[in-house]
Amino acid sequence: MMLVEEGQVPEAALPVDALKAHLRLGTGFDEESVQDGVLGSFLRAAMAAVEARTSKALITRGFVLTLNDWRDPCAQVLPLAPVESVTDVTLVDGYGVATTVDPALYRLQPDAHAPRLRPRGAALPRVAGAGAVEIRFRAGFGAAFTDVPADLAQAVMLLAAHYYEYRDETSLGEGCMPFGVASLVARYRPLRLGAAG
Repeated sequence: MMLVEEGQVPEAALPVDALKAHLRLGTGFDEESVQDGVLGSFLRAAMAAVEARTSKALITRGFVLTLNDWRDPCAQVLPLAPVESVTDVTLVDGYGVATTVDPALYRLQPDAHAPRLRPRGAALPRVAGAGAVEIRFRAGFGAAFTDVPADLAQAVMLLAAHYYEYRDETSLGEGCMPFGVASLVARYRPLRLGAAG
């Protein structure tokens, strides 16, 4: 399984001004926007960390999931939520020849934690031996940072501020994510159930 982000979060969607206010950075200087690039990079890093911890895409953008075969031909779980739409499903044979699957053969089953690609018939189309399937989809809470749930947005701000404050620190402390951030994202983390033993 390989998940690739097809486009990164646009600069305009990054809440740089909100982070400046959160950090209480001074204003009124001629070079007020000098740190915007640095703050934007801390925001991107914080968003990536929160997304990785929660399996949630914060800002809506495109992704492509490549699989060697379906895990379950009756329902393929997508690794991110919330999924807005499945835009394309492509079967690739062992020779690299791609065939687009008719959208009438599958549907998206939305879910807050584990959205699924489901067949409209008995099963999803068969993947050829030594072939693959590529699923293109759009996932995220919305196009703007204001669309992100308040607790996840606060976690991003806290983590970006932490990165900014400790930008010269090169060693890892006890637990890499600050407690306040970890507690804010805890309810969004995927729950994994397994047999005890």
